[in-house]
This record gives sequence, structure tokens and C-alpha cells, in this order.
Amino acid sequence: MEIRDIEIFLTLAQELHFGRTAERLHVSPARVSQAIKKQERRIGGVLFDRTSHHVRLTPLGRQLYDDLLPVHHGLQRSLERAALSARDKGAVLRLGMTSSNSQDLRPLFTAFTSRHPDCTVQIRAVGYNDPFSALRRGTIDVLLAWLPIREPDLTVGPVVCTEPIVLCVSATHRLASRRSVSYEDLADEAVLTGAAPDYWRESLIPTHTPGGRPIPRGPSVVDGTQLLAIVSSGEAVCPAHAHALRYYARPDIAYVPIHDAPLGRWALCWRTSSETAAIRDFAEVADGLGPLSL
Repeated sequence: MEIRDIEIFLTLAQELHFGRTAERLHVSPARVSQAIKKQERRIGGVLFDRTSHHVRLTPLGRQLYDDLLPVHHGLQRSLERAALSARDKGAVLRLGMTSSNSQDLRPLFTAFTSRHPDCTVQIRAVGYNDPFSALRRGTIDVLLAWLPIREPDLTVGPVVCTEPIVLCVSATHRLASRRSVSYEDLADEAVLTGAAPDYWRESLIPTHTPGGRPIPRGPSVVDGTQLLAIVSSGEAVCPAHAHALRYYARPDIAYVPIHDAPLGRWALCWRTSSETAAIRDFAEVADGLGPLSL
């Protein structure tokens, strides 16, 4: 079986759609169909059940997929390492972060470097107002972002870390001295919004309190500098991830735990069509390490 035919089979097994498979691999749908029929003739069995409405793996197809996927990944790694060696150059993985708490991820970086000393992780700052464009432009390889991530062209990898959600308020605000607050308290406050995806805003700032009262929307901000300036003035408040207590400590700002907020979860994501061996290796190390509690 030729390498290209293997790639077509594996991609179709993931997409379950001839058109999307062809688009992802930059070939024609006829080429995809031809490759699958060729493989089925060679193996002597049907790999996909296909009708005008759906495409599904057969049990034989699932067995072949499970067997071929790790072999294909290993082959890709070998070719990429050989290419790097030929250029006398180590691999570089550019990790985008919307936050500045890279020190919290030191256990992940250490574990990855110990397993892959030939690969250097470089940190790149990414604005949370447009977090995924850097991935799509190719200026970063992988992004650490909070869940949920609902982008059809991105693969969502393992959860890297979890942390509580806190309320960022002015140090003179009426809630600043509280041991904790509830989302119910936000009905009486203007709450900052940002230009991030709607589902991000909704995960941190629900439209209504648990009791059903609407949560007023305040000014919109595009970065942390704007956020802290408005909050410190007392004009608005804003839910934030708890690492802000350590990395954005200021005398005019207080951070109060939101006791009924779910844990914030940060995961890796990358463009499905641009997946590399370095990305897969980094994700595997993060998965093996398990979520860090911040």
C-alpha cells in the first residue's frame, strides 16, 4: 500500500466524507474513491459502508485504522526527524498563550524536553480578542486556550491545567472584602465583555444568574491592560481565571473567588490540517502528565 493511499484511508476514516477528505488532502473526490476501492480489492474486504447519506467504517475498516494510525504517526516522525537532521537543525514548537502564566506550565515543558531534547518550545503571546487567527495564519503551531473550543478546523487536545474562577474587582468595591461571591451577585454589577468567541464569554459570564436575573453587560475590552484599567476605576467587574492573583497582582485590584463557578479548564488545540510530529508528541506528554491544578 502506498503512503498516499494510507493517508487517504486514514483521513476518510476521520472525516467520513469523501468531499472533505479530498479538500483536506488537496486531491479530487475521484482520487479518494479510487484509492479506497484499490485498497479494498487488495485486502479482499469492504472498509467503508457508504450510501448517499453517510459513510461509516466497517469492523474491518476500524481494525485497519487502529493498526495503521500509530504506524503512520511513527513514519511521519521518522521522516520529520530525518529532514531536521539533514538541515542540522532541531525542531521548534511555537506555543501560543492567551495568558502570561508560562511558569505554571514548567512541569509540562520539563517533561517534554526530557523526552524530546531536540525540540525547543517557544512561547508566543496571543490576544484573547482573536485567539485562533495565529493558528490559522501559521505563526504558532499549537495554542493553549480555555475550554470550550468549538472551531471545526481545529483539533482539541488534552486538558493541560485547571483552575478556579475569581471575580476581578476594584480594591474599593463593595465585594472586595468578601470571602467569596456568587454569580447571583453579578445581577447588580456591570460586567466587562471582550471580543473573544461568544461561547467563551458565555462560559465565564452567563447571561443570567442561577436565580434567573439578567447579568448586565459593561464595556467591551480587547486585552488585559484595558480590563484592569476599567475594573480598577470601579466602572465594572469581570470574572477571570485564578492565575491572575499571582501574575496580575495590583494594589488597586482585588480577586474574590466565585464559589458557584465551574473550574476553568485549559487545553491544547491546533489546526487539524497542520498537525506535526512535534505537536502530537507535545500533546502526548501533556496527556500523560495529566491536568495541572493551578
